Formats: sequence, structure tokens, C-alpha cells
Amino acid sequence: MKIISWNVNGIRACAEKGFLKFYNEEKPDFFCIQETKAHPDQIESELREINGVAGYFSTARRKGYSGTAIFSPGLQPEQVSYGIGIRKFDFEGRFVVAETEQFKLYNVYFPNGGSGQERHDFKQEFLARFQEHLRADLKAGHEVVVLGDYNVAYLEHDVHDPQKLSKISGFLPEERDWFQGFLKDGFVDTFRHMHPDEEQKFSWWSYRERARSVNRGWRIDHICVSEGLKDRIVRAEVLDQVMGSDHCPVMLELKEA
Repeated sequence: MKIISWNVNGIRACAEKGFLKFYNEEKPDFFCIQETKAHPDQIESELREINGVAGYFSTARRKGYSGTAIFSPGLQPEQVSYGIGIRKFDFEGRFVVAETEQFKLYNVYFPNGGSGQERHDFKQEFLARFQEHLRADLKAGHEVVVLGDYNVAYLEHDVHDPQKLSKISGFLPEERDWFQGFLKDGFVDTFRHMHPDEEQKFSWWSYRERARSVNRGWRIDHICVSEGLKDRIVRAEVLDQVMGSDHCPVMLELKEA
């Protein structure tokens, strides 16, 4: 089973840069995208329904902002929902949740807290309350996949300059502590599970700084799974050669149950 996550930074813009070509070459069972920046009625039919498979879209009330979607040609979910029951988060289109017989999959666009104190506080509350929500899932016995743009890097070799970036949103001490607590709750960072010491593997580069050409990046896009899925991990990769966004896709392959 192949699962891919990609912050496309605008599905319409990414469609002009090879989005469908990548999808058709990879043939994922779950293709999860973040920051669609569009409502379904604003995009071409070939992007609402790829090769006959309709996407599940969660959209922000504010047009051109946020948004998530899942395409699942390989495994149709039994139930799909679009939030975690907290209105101020759900209104921003940050969740598509797909439940299958094997696991509950959260496709999430975590907030960016870098635009001021208000959004920093919003992000910290989001992290805390989503963690509480996930603890309830684990307590209920669900296996869980949490993927997307976390907007958090947590290890020093997940950013190009840990000392300089230690006071920047996305690599703040409290955010790194949150991620470690999230893992201690019973989640596995699949990329680090397979590549514990690999450096210079990033999933986001600033357009403004033209950072991709010199690989001055951050690894903030993650696929994490609950402990019960750990033994099914076959591959976990950062597909940093794929262009089309300021983020690159990340991929997980699991053995079939």
C-alpha cells in the first residue's frame, strides 16, 4: 500500500507543473494533498475527479486559503469526515479524515504560527487539542496515520541551520517538545524510523530565499503512524526531486494487513 502526502501550495498552480503526471506515475493508494487554496467549484473537473476517482475536499470558508483533499483509488474509505469537532480549526479546511478497516487516516494542514502572536497561540492550541483528540483514538484501540504539512521540524538535522532557526516558528522549543510528546504518546515518524541518521533531507524550501537550489530547507512534512503499524513499514521517503511546489511529496509504503 502506497500513501503519498504533498503540500501543493495551490492545486491549480501545481497542476501546471506536473501534478497529474506525478500522480499517474506513482499510482498511490492514498494521495493526500494540503494547501489546495481552492474550493472544488473553482477547479477543473480533471482535478476534482482524477481518472474517475472523486476527491474528498475540505475547504476553508475563506477562498484561496488552506484546504486539504484525499484521493483514494486503491482503498475506498468506509467513512470520511472533515474536522475534529472544533469549529475554529475545522472552518479553515485543515482536515480530511478517512476511516478504513485497517486504520484511521488524518490528512492535516497544521497552522503556520509565524505571522504574529495571535497565530502562534492559535497553532499552540491546535497542537495541544489535536493531540488530545488523537489520544482518544489510541485509547479506543484505533490504528492511526497522521500525515501532512505539520509546519514543525523537531530534530536538529531536520533543518539546514538549527541554531539560527531555533527562534523561528516551526522550530521553536515548545513545538519541538510537542512533537516529541506526540511520538511518546505512541506514534512513529516513519521517515526517521527507516532513515534515523540521514541528513540534508528536507521537504520545504523558501521561495523567497531561493533556498531549494542550495538545499537550505526544513523537513516539516511527515507521515507518522501508530505503533501497531510500525512493523508494516516497508519504505518511507522524502521525494525531494519532485518539483511543482515549495514543498516536495513524502511517501510511505506499508505491507498489506
